[in-house]
Amino acid sequence: MAEKKSDRTRAAILAAARERFGADGYERATIRAIAADAAIDPAMVIRYYGSKEKLFAAAAEFDIRLPVFTDVPLASLGETLVRHFLGRWGGDDTLRVLLRTAVTNEVAVDRMRGIFAGQLAPTLRAHALDRPDVRAGLVATQMLGFALCRYILELPPIVHMRDDEVVSWLGPTVASYLTAPAPSQA
Repeated sequence: MAEKKSDRTRAAILAAARERFGADGYERATIRAIAADAAIDPAMVIRYYGSKEKLFAAAAEFDIRLPVFTDVPLASLGETLVRHFLGRWGGDDTLRVLLRTAVTNEVAVDRMRGIFAGQLAPTLRAHALDRPDVRAGLVATQMLGFALCRYILELPPIVHMRDDEVVSWLGPTVASYLTAPAPSQA
């Protein structure tokens, strides 16, 4: 079945919005600029998405697509998670756009929290020894911190690391967040 014109228009708006939000951030990106990038009238953006905030929410929709980890040996869990995140960060710029925007915008912060609380925490609960929300949060700090340095700040040593090298460095740290005994509260 042929794609409808409205579907193509909606897709063009989302692609332009992701690009514009990523380049300019939420505050500086405008409906007018996004419409120009999509080669449509600004009224069409409002027609399809209603507001800049709703457009951002649609553009920032992201599924981290965590695999089922039940068959992954505990010793390999950290490396498997890091490799998965590297693939998701590298294969789809939506999460990078969201991260860049979250640095300065509360709407994006809420969206990022929702993604990690709704997708990462429930998946990791089965593998954490205790305090699964804290442990999932620590995994998020590691992966988001790495992504910030590699994709947003573009720190040269981090940008140029091979994925296998990243997995070797970060895998054990991520694994320890999930499997090491919690530090003493003394």
